[in-house]
Amino acid sequence: MRDWDDAFNNMGHVKGSDALPGFWAARAADYRRGPVRIDSDISYGDSAREVFDLIWPDTPPRGVLVFVHGGFWMRLDKSYWTDLAEGARAHGWAVCIPSYTLTPVARISEITKQIATAIEAVGHRVDGPIRLAGHSAGGHLATRMICCDSLLPPKTSARIEKTLSISGLHDLRPLLRTAMNATLKLTEAEAAAESAALRRPIAGAKVTAWVGGAERPEFLRQSQLLAMIWDGLDADTNLLVEKGHNHFTILDSMTSPNSALCSELAD
Repeated sequence: MRDWDDAFNNMGHVKGSDALPGFWAARAADYRRGPVRIDSDISYGDSAREVFDLIWPDTPPRGVLVFVHGGFWMRLDKSYWTDLAEGARAHGWAVCIPSYTLTPVARISEITKQIATAIEAVGHRVDGPIRLAGHSAGGHLATRMICCDSLLPPKTSARIEKTLSISGLHDLRPLLRTAMNATLKLTEAEAAAESAALRRPIAGAKVTAWVGGAERPEFLRQSQLLAMIWDGLDADTNLLVEKGHNHFTILDSMTSPNSALCSELAD
């Protein structure tokens, strides 16, 4: 039987990864001390973690990009990722980075509702199209917004131009067989209901599954699965495997306006 804990263990297979959260936090804090306009801790719900930061471009925004962070729904918050806004911001996009209530305090299905609420809230603040991006568990949350049972109001769904799932999780059922499910508390029914690969995409959905070529095989499978199934359901799908990148370095390109990943997202 496959070792599913190892299959999802990114840090165990990337040398020096234990130091990464501190590095991310410091890099994001440095960015917040810069000249960029950032509206911080905008509330979109009742709980303490239902807040987002909104990073503004230097010119009137073309629209808003919502970036949803990962951490297996049980770690991290928006403060680790502020600098990832720079690539899209340089292309003229406002960038919203929400926090959300973590498991086990909230179920994954409840986090999905929170992200929908955050997108609706920022949509009232920024006119124009909406683009979605998410990394790892955030890729799950981003793609759930464009499923047929999305909790977004139809007017907001109609504004979503494209979605980029970076190393996303789209089939949650294997997580039932991991030790981390003691925290996630997924049931068979919730895992199936929350798996974007098992849902039908909304009409006109445009989604790219972007994954590093040096990632764990399970993360490659997760991206391939979404692209294959949704292509068969008439979504505009694209799968891109970026050679040389692991689960963490895949994000670095978001800081660069000239990167291929940023061009896919912002152009």
